[in-house]
Amino acid sequence: MKNFKKAYFAGGCFWCTEAIFSRLKGVNDVYPGYTGGGVANPKYKQVCLGITGHAEAVEILYDQSIISYNTLLEVFFSTHNPTTLNRQGNDIGSQYRSAIYCVAEDELKIAKSYINELIIENVFADVIVTEVNMLTRFYNAEIEHKEYFDLNTNQPYCAAVISPKIRKLMQQNKEILK
Repeated sequence: MKNFKKAYFAGGCFWCTEAIFSRLKGVNDVYPGYTGGGVANPKYKQVCLGITGHAEAVEILYDQSIISYNTLLEVFFSTHNPTTLNRQGNDIGSQYRSAIYCVAEDELKIAKSYINELIIENVFADVIVTEVNMLTRFYNAEIEHKEYFDLNTNQPYCAAVISPKIRKLMQQNKEILK
């Protein structure tokens, strides 16, 4: 377990984010949850209403000898829109914001540096609005959200929103998929 680390990302709906990161080599597990707000032990309905300040996020347990934090950043920025404030597609509200929550100062520097590279390289036509903050607390979501996409692929939201993201991930990142 000495090579295992945790990373925290918010990129819209946590069902999408979990489905993407759980398919990567070196990712041991992904937990949907909530972070970045001021309410202790938030519940899904509270977060969806936008009254907690929390973002839907994921906690990624990964083996850094197999996959790097930089690779996680690459996947994060290639699988959601970091230029829309408090929105991913039809999911609107601060709970769907683009954010990176760091557990150490070196991660904070790496994330900010990566964003600067994206800006310098003009990767996105619009301004990147992704927040980069230190993690204060992560709350696991209710159990019914764990592996939601994989257990509900035919559900309309999953089929219309998540499936295209998974196809894109598979086309662009074959070498890092499980």
